[in-house]
Amino acid sequence: MIKEYDRQSAVAYAKKWALDKNPSFYYFDDLGGDCTNFVSQCLLAGGGIMNFDKYYGWFYKNSFDRSPSWTGVEYLKQFLLSKKQYGVFAEMEKLDKLDIGDIIQLKQELPRFSHSLIITKIENNEIFVSAHSIPALDRPLKTYDYVDIIGLKIKGSITLNSH
Repeated sequence: MIKEYDRQSAVAYAKKWALDKNPSFYYFDDLGGDCTNFVSQCLLAGGGIMNFDKYYGWFYKNSFDRSPSWTGVEYLKQFLLSKKQYGVFAEMEKLDKLDIGDIIQLKQELPRFSHSLIITKIENNEIFVSAHSIPALDRPLKTYDYVDIIGLKIKGSITLNSH
């Protein structure tokens, strides 16, 4: 069964914590950046269901007990796009088809994607994002420098049972 993604709750969380740190989660800025940790928190706030598979899941218990996909840009993309038994999932989508609560990842330098952002506003066909690492609240996407970009349309979460 698929649980609907609550875009408004994800965006409300993003706006609340974009310029601050939620004390319930470790702040990973000193360990390579906090952008994907922040996006994962937003997905969770939107109803994302954690998948506790140690290597291929998406979960956070504490700073030492978490999946690679909770904090790693490429790992989050792989998890969201993988065909799995349960958890939050997404499909690649063109930027003009994305909505608030969807995820954008940037490749700011080669060879890999290195920054995760959440869309928190769309106005006059312009995308605004919120993020950590370099804290941003409703920052215009066009102000970022990057060599490649992908959009991840959050589709919901696959639940463990069918009732």
